[in-house]
Formats: sequence, structure tokens, C-alpha cells
Amino acid sequence: MRRLLFKNLIRGPLTETAPAVDAAGVAELASVAEPAERGRLGRTISIRAVDAGSCNGCELEIHALNNVLYDLERFGMRFVASPRHADVLLVTGPVTANMREALERTYDATPHPKWVVAVGDCGRDGGVFAGSYACVGGVSAVLDVDLHIGGCPPSPSALLSGLLALLDRVERGPAVDVRGPGDANAKAAGR
Repeated sequence: MRRLLFKNLIRGPLTETAPAVDAAGVAELASVAEPAERGRLGRTISIRAVDAGSCNGCELEIHALNNVLYDLERFGMRFVASPRHADVLLVTGPVTANMREALERTYDATPHPKWVVAVGDCGRDGGVFAGSYACVGGVSAVLDVDLHIGGCPPSPSALLSGLLALLDRVERGPAVDVRGPGDANAKAAGR
């Protein structure tokens, strides 16, 4: 036992190397975010994450938005614990029959102006769970959706780009469809 302990202390941890940071891309996102936010809300954007029945893949990517690599708060966006303090509802997963009422109550508790973002393929149309007896469908089956961010799960940079697209197009139309950079059918359909 002691030999195994010493061996592990000498070898060190086995971790993956951090992804390369695109400094130019981050600076560009920051320059776009601040004027768009200030012009529409005049303050920071508060996001309430709602899990409507997902597999938690999207939640892992959403949590990555708060790490030091993506640092969502430097763009003036932050997550809040209560829908009463939120501007944006970030909804993941297909809406299950058991979560429909909770999602509607969360939406009703969110003050105006408010926007709804459906995250992932499941949030868009139910994904692999579409047609299940336990699922109502995508988020748009329950609420009016302002933005769809596709992917299974979408990357943190796709989530960040989608939120910035929401800020940019909030006055143009009712729905925006954003897909991650790895999606073969990547297209943006802003109205």
C-alpha cells in the first residue's frame, strides 16, 4: 500500500491539457457583448438555468461557462438562483410531463422583459426522447422560444455565441437558431 502511495505521489496527477485560448475570438466576443447589453438592458444580464428533463450533458457545458477559460461574468452575464431575478431562462432537455408545470411556473415568475433559450437538440425538438410517452416535446411545445442553441451538447463557446446572438437579435424577430461549430448542418436562421 505504501509503495502504491509513493508511486502515485511521484507520478503526479493524470489530467488533460487545457484547450488553446483564442485571444482574438474572446476579445471580439467581449467587444460585441458590452454595447449590445448596455443598449437593451442597461445592466448585466441575469440567467436562470432550468433543467426540464435533460441527461445533464448540456448542464456540464453550461457550468463550464463559469470557469476561468470562458468566464461568463466578464461579458456582463451571470447566473442567478431565482427566476424572479432573471432576464433569460436557459432551458435544457426535452420538457417531461412532470416538469411542464414547473417550467410554466418558472416562466411566470420571471419578470418582463424576459427571453427563453432552448439549449441542445433535446430542447429544440425533444432530441432522442421525441415521441416518448414521458415527454411533451421541445421547449417550444410549452413556451415561446426566442433562441435555439443546437448541439448534443453544445460547446460553451456555442452557448456564449448564442447568448450574444440573442442580445443582437432581440428586437429583430421571435426566434433564432444557432448550431455549434462542430455541427455538420450548421446554419443560422435569424428572423
